[in-house]
Amino acid sequence: MATDQIPFDPTYGYDLARLRQVPAPAGPPDFAAFWQQTYMQCRQIPLRLDRRQVPCSNPAINLYEIEYDSWDGGRIGAWLTIPADGKINRGLVVGHGYGGRAEPSLTTPPPAEVAIQFCARGFHRSARADLPADAGRHVLHGIGNRATYIIRGCVADLWGAATALIELYPATAQRLHYYGSSFGGGLGALALPWDNRFQKAFLDVPTFGNHPLRVTLLCGGSGAAVRQYYQHHPAVLEVLAYFDAATAARFITIPVFVAAALADPAVPPPGQFAVYNALAGPKQLFVRQAAHPDQPDDNARVSPALAAWFEK
Repeated sequence: MATDQIPFDPTYGYDLARLRQVPAPAGPPDFAAFWQQTYMQCRQIPLRLDRRQVPCSNPAINLYEIEYDSWDGGRIGAWLTIPADGKINRGLVVGHGYGGRAEPSLTTPPPAEVAIQFCARGFHRSARADLPADAGRHVLHGIGNRATYIIRGCVADLWGAATALIELYPATAQRLHYYGSSFGGGLGALALPWDNRFQKAFLDVPTFGNHPLRVTLLCGGSGAAVRQYYQHHPAVLEVLAYFDAATAARFITIPVFVAAALADPAVPPPGQFAVYNALAGPKQLFVRQAAHPDQPDDNARVSPALAAWFEK
């Protein structure tokens, strides 16, 4: 959507200097304990891993369909891409946006990279009759309690993808990276602090940042559903406090590359920058001029910068 077609200011009145000052909520006293316990419980779940090769239109890639067990009895589907020459020394877990992942990306990966592209519960290969598949309902599923909120299970699905990748290709444990955009960026921020298997991550326009501020800002996408719910159920902030990507970023100490936008009608920029600002370890920022949709000029500039950063 062109900026002049958006019925509100997608910059929310923030310039870059102000965005660089957006803080992260401190979070509940047991924020870390809640996620550490969730992680430990997740790692105890047997994967019952299945893999089968499927045809691929890119001759440089071997493509597989993957399934594994996850949190709360969920069966998660993913695609795995591996260089056709079989050379592997890096693993990549790839998240997706709130539109889900209907098919795998088949662009030729960097040399020696194997990637698992998982579908978070409710979406496409991880669809379930008892879970909504659209962003507005998905983001509200189980939101009344931190134990049942669907985002907890989605984070577990990410950890399960990493476990599946390492089980299939043990060499990736020595060089495991994460790549997630929008919804996937928010999941990454929530997952990374507690899982020391990851060495680097890219969070692109991450969502779920600074919920107390986010629910006050008009937006589209999943954020609109949460904002509307909050207006009738303000106590939901007590649950959302455990799922704040900016709060989680305060515990991330590995190197993280963040692309955050100056204008974004779906994921308000203050929330994106709250995630970047809070990161506790080495970090690099790429400033997108706009996102949702991405701008081709931004993509042309961030891609080589990101590739060089991952190879450092």
